[in-house]
Amino acid sequence: MKIFVPKLIYTLKNYSRRQFFADLMAGVIVGIVALPLAIAFGIASGVPPEKGLITAIIAGFIVSFLGGSRVQIGGPTGAFIIIVYGIIQQFGFNGLLIATIMAGIMLLLMGVCRLGTVIKFIPYPVVVGFTSGIALTILTTQMKDFFGLQIENIPGDFLHKWLVYFQNIGTANWWSIFLGLLSILLIIFTPKINKKIPGSLVAILVVSVLAYFLKNHFAITSITTIGDIFSINPSLPQPETPKIDFNAVQMLLPTAFTIAILGAIESLLSATVADGAIGSRHNSNTELIAQGIANIVTPIFGGIPATGAIARTMTNINNGGRTPVAGIIHAVVLLLILLFLGNLTKHIPMASLAAVLIVVSYNMSQWRMFRSMLRGAKSDVAVLITTFLLTVIFDLTIAIEVGMLLAIVLFIKRISESSQISLIRGATHKAEYIEGNVDTDLLQLPHNVEVYEIEGPFFFGLANKFEETMKQIGDKPKVRIIRMRKVPFIDSTGIHNLEILIRSSQREKISVLLSGVNPKVKQELLSANIDKLVGLENICPHIDAAMEKAKALVT
Repeated sequence: MKIFVPKLIYTLKNYSRRQFFADLMAGVIVGIVALPLAIAFGIASGVPPEKGLITAIIAGFIVSFLGGSRVQIGGPTGAFIIIVYGIIQQFGFNGLLIATIMAGIMLLLMGVCRLGTVIKFIPYPVVVGFTSGIALTILTTQMKDFFGLQIENIPGDFLHKWLVYFQNIGTANWWSIFLGLLSILLIIFTPKINKKIPGSLVAILVVSVLAYFLKNHFAITSITTIGDIFSINPSLPQPETPKIDFNAVQMLLPTAFTIAILGAIESLLSATVADGAIGSRHNSNTELIAQGIANIVTPIFGGIPATGAIARTMTNINNGGRTPVAGIIHAVVLLLILLFLGNLTKHIPMASLAAVLIVVSYNMSQWRMFRSMLRGAKSDVAVLITTFLLTVIFDLTIAIEVGMLLAIVLFIKRISESSQISLIRGATHKAEYIEGNVDTDLLQLPHNVEVYEIEGPFFFGLANKFEETMKQIGDKPKVRIIRMRKVPFIDSTGIHNLEILIRSSQREKISVLLSGVNPKVKQELLSANIDKLVGLENICPHIDAAMEKAKALVT
């Protein structure tokens, strides 16, 4: 099976004029929707606004041209804001470019190694925890611009940010608050009037015009706009290879891995949601390869990390986009806006951009899901809260690493608790394990025969239970039957424990029989030479055969 076949190739085979016009309309609308978001994500990440637009243009084109989804829209997203800002603060913009390229290489390798389906198995509490944490952190970073606070140096950590905000609340600018609140209201209520028109674009346009008149005709100079902070370069930059610093590469490796994992999760989640909306199916490995190429190429033009954007992808679908052509058109629209209307972006108030990001953070917070998960299993709650707090208080890299580790440990604990090893004397159930079978027939064990019943996976998490069961051994029987009818798999630790039991029994002149071993587990035992230790003839297909052999051995 081919790994890398872009969806564009499939969709162009039966492409029609009617579909082109539908993709054209969707692409134009998504391009307009992406404009304020790309600018806002760029500025919030600590880079000039055109960097966000460049990312949306180049990454958006590559993801649509090479991707594995029919409707995926790529570009900068809110999930990267905090991690990008942190990299720039610590390693500078060149460090960000290096980290993004490294993340792109990792994504490319994930796709080539067919890890697209594996990414989907990341525990949902981890995903919700860091997503909600990112949302709260984004909200926190926008308070200065939304309230127009006069603060020169803002601390990097979450708690000190809020402390400084409260200490400087007296410097709040009422015009900034007014423009910010007006922007939020326009974003919320525009879709109620017309769902086709993006609320964020309406807010940016209306508030920018209002701010222009207030500044130039009413002499209200306290309104801060993009042009007061940044100089806009309305052109595509020339490609330039970042300066490679091998010391920085080593230090940035964990952060690059976080970018790659985050990009993979968000892009595949977006593609999966899109599949449900259009009744299609994406190729996750092709999508990862495209995301990897996008994150390798975009930094060469000065862009920031990019991934699949759920909101823009759904906007594409809702407006008739059904092929990657719509995503390509969206990138072209953004390019034309940058080249011919780029200078107009300097009139956008910072308070309005902050309002856009506040709404974005609210939408990505998943607070309803967060609240419902708090009523779930204690292990899931522990993973959720831990990941959330680490994301907010420390950083996303630590949060994902610790959250995943905690989820794995708690999963192993849960599986080990569901697995049992019991020592049976006197009688045991006869019927083999079949779902729906009422296991009521009892089989009387002959004198000097005992059964070890193993239920569930026989793996390293079961080692303590195995040792505890071994201590229950009292009188020495002549035959031990190790019943494995309910063992779906066995690992090296389980095989080692089994070998210990067999050898210790044989030293005491006790015969060992294995019963009900499924083919997969049997193959593992044969690979470990357990058949040579216990004797192939003593690996019995079911309890009846094991019992007949046991009776022959004790008589």
